[in-house]
Amino acid sequence: QVLLVESGGGLVQPGGSLRLSCVASGFSFRHDAMSWYRQAPGKERELVATITSAGSTNSPDSVKGRFTISRDNAQNTVYLQMNSLKPEDTAVYFCYVKILVGYNWSDYWGQGTQVTVSI
Repeated sequence: QVLLVESGGGLVQPGGSLRLSCVASGFSFRHDAMSWYRQAPGKERELVATITSAGSTNSPDSVKGRFTISRDNAQNTVYLQMNSLKPEDTAVYFCYVKILVGYNWSDYWGQGTQVTVSI
């Protein structure tokens, strides 16, 4: 079955950096776009970054220039490098993939990893 396992979260001071990892299994990783989302307490889940199977990336203005998504198809892993972290980046970060199963698209999420940016 599809499995997404995130790691790398933690507590960091403002201005610091973290690198999140998501190891994927159960599907043809190299052929699918991968995304990172985040959800802060009391807020809706929001897209942080997407990388296509070809390696093209996209991210919202709130993180552009600070966060970088990348992938290693040999390791079935997608990364999120987060620099210049701000307190408002505090959230649970989720790995996400949408896969065509038969004739239907299905959404898959990891369990999430907590990122806390605080003094």
